[in-house]
Amino acid sequence: MKTYVLTVSCKSRRGIVAAIAGYLAGKGCNIVDSAQFDDLDAGKFFMRVSFISEEGVDHNTLVDGFGPVACEFGMDAKIHDVSKRMKVMVMVSRFGHCLNDLLYRWKIGALPIEIVGVVSNHFEYQKIVVNHDIPFHCIKVTKQNKPKAEAQLIEIAEQTGAELIVLARYMQVLSDELCKKMSGRIINIHHSFLPSFKGANPYKQAYERGVKLIGATAHYVTADLDEGPIIEQDIARITHAQSAEDYVSIGRDVESQVLARAIHAHIHHRCFINGNRVVVFPPSPGSYASERMG
Repeated sequence: MKTYVLTVSCKSRRGIVAAIAGYLAGKGCNIVDSAQFDDLDAGKFFMRVSFISEEGVDHNTLVDGFGPVACEFGMDAKIHDVSKRMKVMVMVSRFGHCLNDLLYRWKIGALPIEIVGVVSNHFEYQKIVVNHDIPFHCIKVTKQNKPKAEAQLIEIAEQTGAELIVLARYMQVLSDELCKKMSGRIINIHHSFLPSFKGANPYKQAYERGVKLIGATAHYVTADLDEGPIIEQDIARITHAQSAEDYVSIGRDVESQVLARAIHAHIHHRCFINGNRVVVFPPSPGSYASERMG
């Protein structure tokens, strides 16, 4: 028996849940987990349904058969085959803590993805990436060659079939064109001091101001720098006794965990962009142990 996930977003109205449940039952499918959210202010409905095809109905048949239901309710609906791992391209610059964390989680199976390549504008992490049998691409970026460099980046993403791009502390601004092309499919991580401490050495700036909380934010990338819809956040409390170096170390741990949780939510189809916000459904009760991150 194969497991699938149905994701639905549409205008809120009566009969949506009944139509979905009726369709799946008619196709010999058994719902094992369901989560829904009705945004009364926006008038939008979101739903994630995990189900098993008990009578062996294949993926294409399920998708084609659901078409009339989706059309009737004006749904943006997708049926995902859980057995297929999402293809992910990771991008990094000179801070490797998030990359190393993702590689470790991927290697032990805690992050069920297919890493199709790592792109960097430096060579620092070439060896560690290649040692994991993952293709490494160095694309140098300057003011003069930025359009050409981004065209090369897009070409790699298309050739590898990357479904998600993860900016694991990649310190280059992506163009509006790429952000629109990959809308909802690029995740970035940054410290949560914005807008207070921008630029170089944000943790040093925070230390000098006596900040008592260190945080991190993972969000979808948009043309508005570091202002895309937020997927995941977390904080760590610190004291006056800790040094600027402690701030950096603690901050890196929080960033790594928050990014991993955001990726996990995305690849399990638990995220729904809702305007400037993201609806994030919790892990399925039966799979909490395998989805727990951090």
